[in-house]
Formats: sequence, C-alpha cells, structure tokens
Amino acid sequence: MNTRPALRALASVAAVLALSSAAARAQEDETTITATWFSDWGEAKYEEPFDHLDYVNPDAPKGGEIVLSTVGSFDSMNPFATLTGSPAMLSSMPYERLMESVADEAKAASYCLLCETIEYPESQEWVIFHLRDDVTFSDGTPMTAEDVVFTHKKFIAEGTPSWRSGVSAMITDVEALDAHTVKFTFAPDIPRNGLIGQAGATIVMQKKWFDETGARLDEKRYQVSPGTGAYMLDGYDAGQWVAYRRNPDYWGLDHPLKRGRQNYDRIRIVYFGDTNLALEAFAAGEITFRLENSSINWATSYDFPAVHNGSVVKAELPDGNVPNALGFVFNMRREKFADRNLRLALGLMYNFTWTNDALQYGLFAQRESFWQNSPLMAEGLPDGRELDYLEGVRDLLPEEIFTEEAQMPHSSGDRSLDRRNLRQALALMEEAGYTPGSGGKLRDAEGRPFTLEFLSANPSFDRIFIPYVENLQALGVEARYNRVDPSQYQARRQAFDYDMIYDGYQSGLEEGAGMQQKYGSKEVNDIFNPAGYSREAVDRLIEEVIRAETYDDMTAAVRAIDRVMRYDYFMVPTYYNDSYWVAYYDMYDHPPLEQMPAYDLGYLDFWWYNADKAAELRAAGALK
Repeated sequence: MNTRPALRALASVAAVLALSSAAARAQEDETTITATWFSDWGEAKYEEPFDHLDYVNPDAPKGGEIVLSTVGSFDSMNPFATLTGSPAMLSSMPYERLMESVADEAKAASYCLLCETIEYPESQEWVIFHLRDDVTFSDGTPMTAEDVVFTHKKFIAEGTPSWRSGVSAMITDVEALDAHTVKFTFAPDIPRNGLIGQAGATIVMQKKWFDETGARLDEKRYQVSPGTGAYMLDGYDAGQWVAYRRNPDYWGLDHPLKRGRQNYDRIRIVYFGDTNLALEAFAAGEITFRLENSSINWATSYDFPAVHNGSVVKAELPDGNVPNALGFVFNMRREKFADRNLRLALGLMYNFTWTNDALQYGLFAQRESFWQNSPLMAEGLPDGRELDYLEGVRDLLPEEIFTEEAQMPHSSGDRSLDRRNLRQALALMEEAGYTPGSGGKLRDAEGRPFTLEFLSANPSFDRIFIPYVENLQALGVEARYNRVDPSQYQARRQAFDYDMIYDGYQSGLEEGAGMQQKYGSKEVNDIFNPAGYSREAVDRLIEEVIRAETYDDMTAAVRAIDRVMRYDYFMVPTYYNDSYWVAYYDMYDHPPLEQMPAYDLGYLDFWWYNADKAAELRAAGALK
C-alpha cells in the first residue's frame, strides 16, 4: 500500500473537506481520503476553503468586448478533430473539466470544479467524483454523471490515437454510481502518478446532443455541442472570424475558482492573411489587443498615433513559465538525419548571435534546455539523483553523457556566416560521409548531394530562415526555403511531409505521463512529436518520471531526459523570451503586477473591460 507524504497530507484535511456521506465512509475505512483537491506531491496553495484566487479581482466588472487577431484560416469548430481539420481559435472554450489547476502554483494541484469532492484510497486504485448538482450546460439542462461517462468513452472511441492509447492504458473503467457520482478505476500494476490528475482532466460534454446529432469527435464540423463553460459560440464566418459570448446564466459565476474571471461579454477573433494586415487593423482600432511575438514588429511597428497619444498601452509583462522548446526541428523519421554529426554540422550554420542582434534587435536569449531556467534543466556534469537515474540506463547511452557537461548551443560571431563554425561543420559533414564535390556541393560516396527543405507558412519567419538557408548553401548543402499557404502547411505537417520546420515541444514545471506522447518511442508519429524522436533510454527514464514519489525525484528524472535529448540534438535550439509583449487599447485593466500570477498572463481570464475608458477612446475616435 502506498503511504506517500502526498497522500498523508490529503488525509489531514479530509475531516474539513468531506461531505457527510463520504466522511462516514472514511470513518469506516481510514485509508479512504476525501478532499476538494489533489496533487501528486501533497501540496496545494488553496488547501482550505477559499473565497477567490489570490491573483484575481473578485469585484471585477462583467461586460465589454475584446477583439483579437490571428493569421491563417479555419474550417471547423470542433477542437478535437486536429487530424482532419483546422479548428477555430478558442473553439475548446465552451467546455470545462472535472478539476482545474490555477496559475500561481509551480507544483500544480487540481481543484474540484464540476465536482464538490473526490474520494480515493491510499492505493489510488480508483477515484470517485462527487459531482455538483448545480452544473448546467449552456442550453440550461443539468450535467449528470451519465454525461461524464459518455464523454470519456467518446474520447476513447474517437479521440486522437495517441490520447486513446495512453488513457486506455491508465483508466480501465468509468461508471456512474448515481446521478451525481462517477467512479474511475485505474489499471493495476502501473505507476499511480498522474492517474487521478488524468481523471480530473476529463472534459464533460452533453450526451443528449451527440445522441441526437450523431456527431463525432474526429470529424471537422461547424455544429457545436452545448458546454458547461462560461462562454458559448456567438457566431462565425468560416475562415474569417469567430466570436464567443459569455453565458449570462453560467452556473459557476460565484464558484471560488471562477470569481473575478471570465469577465468579457464577448471575445472575437479576426483572421488575416498575414501579420502585417493584422497589425494595420490594430493600428486602425479594429483589433483591440495584441500579444506580439515578432521582435521586428515589437521594435519598429508600434510607431503610430494611438501609441504616441496613450490610447494604446505597450508593455512588457513578466512570464514565469518554462519557455516552450522551440527551434529548427529535424524530421528524424527520414534516414538522411540519422547521423548525429550531420545534425550538429547543420546546426552550426545557424548563427544565433548575428540573428538576434541584426534581425531581432537583441530582444531574445539563446535557448539551451528543453526546460530552460527551471529546476528541470540539466546543468554541468550529472550528479546526485539525476546520475542515479542515468546509471540505470547506462548500457543504452554513450559515455559522453556521463563525462561531458550538458550539451550547450554553439556560440557564433557577429557576422552572418561564422567561418570557424563553417570549418567545424565541414569536418563533421565529412565524418558523416559528405565531402566537397562538383559545383561546390557536399556529396556522398555515390556523388549525391545533400538536399534540405525548410517548410514554413509564416511570412514573419522569412528573415530568420533565409540567412540560415544561405549559410547552409555556403556549407555546400542544397538547401531551400519553401513557404506555403497555411492549409498546405497544416496538411504536410500532419503527414510529416517535411525535412525541417520551425516547431517544438511544450514544456512545464511538472511532467508526467504526457511525456510519452511527446518523446516516447510508441508515439513517433504523433503530431505532438514533430521530430519523431525516440530513444529506449528516454522511454525508460519517462517511466521513472511517472513513478516518481516526490517532486525532487521527478525533476531529477526530467533533468536526465533533458541531458540525453540535448545530446541527441534532434532540434537546433534557437531563442526564447521571458516576457509577454502586449499592446492593447487602454480600456482593459488587470490586477497590480505584484498580484499577477507567475504562470499566466490571463488577458482572457482575469483581466476586465473598463467601460469608462472605452467611452473616452470612442469619443476620441481611437476605436472603430
């Protein structure tokens, strides 16, 4: 029986948090725990009953509209059919999960949202959700345990293949014990970490609507099922715009997790053909909020009257999240990238220093780790618990993992083509079997050149890709940059029809079973694994992450994985930013900076619309 400190911590608050019936069962069986929250690490900031989250304004007014822009198009309102369509932005907004995390915790806990309490034994063989009896869908019908069971089984039957296989291996049965009680039973003989969290992350959709329409989760469609969330679809023009409106009868308005949140009456997203058009629309007052991700735009394009006269606020706000591991991703499914020396050679031709200084206005830092600036980042030589984990798979790893410091990105000079790196790259290409031949091209033993296509759909990346391509051409690689339209890019990305793309992996301060979908050998053809990366040692280390008994054990196992993946160099690391770049018309307010959470900007969550400021902007002609 598992008696981890995490579970003992939960047991200590059971008497306060239990419902009467659950408390009676707990008295009969002391190993049964009842709580309103769960964490694998036994810690939660909001353990006791609370009125609202610390980072919100509980008295924030409701009302107004926020208008966002995005580039591209959409052909579906079904957010779960990512393999067959391009869902509209925020199309998952109408749906809620049984439990929800918050934005001011590094060691994420899950808190009851659609449930009142959860109940489980110390062995974590199962978990029971005692559902709230006041939750309603947007059409006014009550949510029941039958909807929870139906949604789980619907996802198992029609969700993405990787999700189905992963969750099926964790959860063996879901049953409704009564109208407001649901039991999830977990597979025996697998690690307990992440199981209750996975059950708590279950989205709840309305069984009645799906029964009546026959709709599937794996089809692109514009029909939208009712959800329990604060927002519902308001309207759309396929590929042009989509809008969501706040449900005035939202059941959770006074829920402690929701007080002071979901404050806008309407959220509208307008689609544009390119970023320049979107920025022009913002300057004209047609778009009201921008989260900028282009350094050239941030440095040079906010030079218009609304900024100068104070109608637009331009600010850099701190971002405490682990930056996503972005870079130039090799498609490891292709034999041409099998040699590590070749990948290192190609990476040497990307010049971060020159790119950042000359093209990105010195606004970025160079990324080193898949978990940059966090306790999960490998540094120096392995030691302590991290070394213990690596020793467990030593027979599957090169000796350099143990004798050399964690792989760092190469340094470059202040000229686009760094001659020192060029010489090193030529030597590595020769070790990989490519030597200079006719026409200045690197050729293999059969005289074939090495060809490389960079695929993109984003015009703003032109200035980053093209100098890199030119450097590779100077090396002797037949490199070309192919920018295609967004729909073609989406289709080719889904089919893994590319050599290299600018993409990456989402990282967090806490990792678990989700790592299998991103980096596991069984999921090399998953869209969340753009490189198609796999290594047996990493598979086994992911199992250690899932089995981790403490947060420190988890972080040590992830550091071991970080070290191995950086050595394998299946992505050329580029840059990251530790700030949010935001520009918005001065009619939106947020809590004081010292109150803001470290892990979420929250502009669609806990910011709010100031009607008086909006009226002044309209009177001044700043808004369309």
